[in-house]
Formats: sequence, C-alpha cells, structure tokens
Amino acid sequence: MQTVLTIAGSDPTGGAGLQADLQVIRHLGCHGAGVLSALTVQDTAKVHSVLPVFPSVVLDQLRTVLRDLRVDAVKIGMLATDDVVRNVILALAELDPSVPIVIDPVLQASDGKPLLERRAWAALTGLFARAALVTPNLPEAESLTGCSTASRAGCEDAAGVFLSELAANAVLIKGGHREGNPDDLLAWRDGEKERLEWLEGTRISSAGGPVHGTGCALSTSIAAGLARGLELREAVAAGRRFVARGLANTHSPGRGAAFLGFDEGA
Repeated sequence: MQTVLTIAGSDPTGGAGLQADLQVIRHLGCHGAGVLSALTVQDTAKVHSVLPVFPSVVLDQLRTVLRDLRVDAVKIGMLATDDVVRNVILALAELDPSVPIVIDPVLQASDGKPLLERRAWAALTGLFARAALVTPNLPEAESLTGCSTASRAGCEDAAGVFLSELAANAVLIKGGHREGNPDDLLAWRDGEKERLEWLEGTRISSAGGPVHGTGCALSTSIAAGLARGLELREAVAAGRRFVARGLANTHSPGRGAAFLGFDEGA
C-alpha cells in the first residue's frame, strides 16, 4: 500500500484540513500519515481562531516520520506561519527528490480568516520548484502572481508567472470561484516549453449550500494518484472526477457549510 503524507492544519469538524485529507487518502486505497501545522477553532460556519504548532515541533514530527516511513507522495496544505514554512522546507530537504509533492497554497479561509501570514508567502513560493504541482484557487493565484484571474487570458498570464517567475513545474488554477462553468487551467513545463490546457468543469449544485473542503480533497486526491504511479495529467483528471462525485453526494452534519460525500465506488 502506498503512503501519502499530508502536512496541514487541523479542522475539528472533519470537513477539511488534515482530518479530511486522511479520509480521502484512505478512501483512495493509500495509507495516510499526517503532520499537524496548526490547530484551529472552527465550526461549519467559520474559522474562529488559529494556533500554529511550534515550528520546531513540526520539524521534529516530519524528520521522525520521514526517517521511518517510505513516503510515496506528500500533500502540503495550510502552514500558518513563516517559521513553520521554513521548517517544512528543512525537513523536506531530506526527502527523496523523486517523491512528488502537491502544494495547496492555503492563504485564507472561505470566510476571509488569514491562514498563512503575509510574510510567509515568499518562503512558500520558494518551495514551488520542488513540487510536482501547485493548486491555487482564483483568489490565491491572483494574490501570488498579481495577475487578474477574472478572465481566461488573465488566468493564462497567472499560470505563466507560476511557471517562469515562481519556478513551479506545474500549476492547476482552480475555477470554482468563477461565475459560470468552473473550468480549471492546467499548465506545466515540457522541457523548454510551457503547455496550457483548459479542463472543462460543470457546476454541481449542493442542496446544502456552500461546500467546505473541496480544495483539500482535490490536492490530496491528486497526491494519492501520483503515489499510485499515475502521470500528472492522469492524476489531475482522477482527482477532479473524485471531487465531482463528492459534490454530487454532499451532506450537512452542522449548521454551516456542507461537506463532500463519497460512496464506496468513489
């Protein structure tokens, strides 16, 4: 069984963060290992507060796990602070370079609560060159590149910045925040060339209203696909199908956002 290591914040509701990542990884037939970067006080409606884990503890967790487990892929989510980011970078320097890393650059919660301090952005983008894929949503892509993502042309400009200026090997700019069809843009480096591919999406309405945790589930499912040996584009396609099934089966355990639901065939 392949092992996927997730480095992420805690969501005590189980709808996102490390708890949701581990559910996704197990559902996709892999073993999930997890290192916490931050504790949160949140419910299904909002994030009330964030308490970062001591950076040295994050580093110790990672070094201990990586010396013991054979890790086949890594997913990185919320990291909270500059010092946590830098300690994650230190730990991953010891990881076999062939192990794929998927980075979900979580900057803030859907309710606007900051989840990564502004001074940490440069350190996070410094990790992009090591990643197989970076998966920003439209606001994150706009914040990290300075390009407007309101149009397809703007998204393509942002993808170019990720590949050239931020040294990413590949980026999936998620279109869920866009009006109309939530088409995603996949861009990757092919030798000296940059490739772009628009991936058509269909908006799936949830009876429970807004859905929590889609970004976590997508990046984690892609990491699981890479761990199982899928090529990047195959892993992205499989991850998008996985999330679409989850959106078609949402449930609402609380009074706020709905959660993705997965049947046994997912």
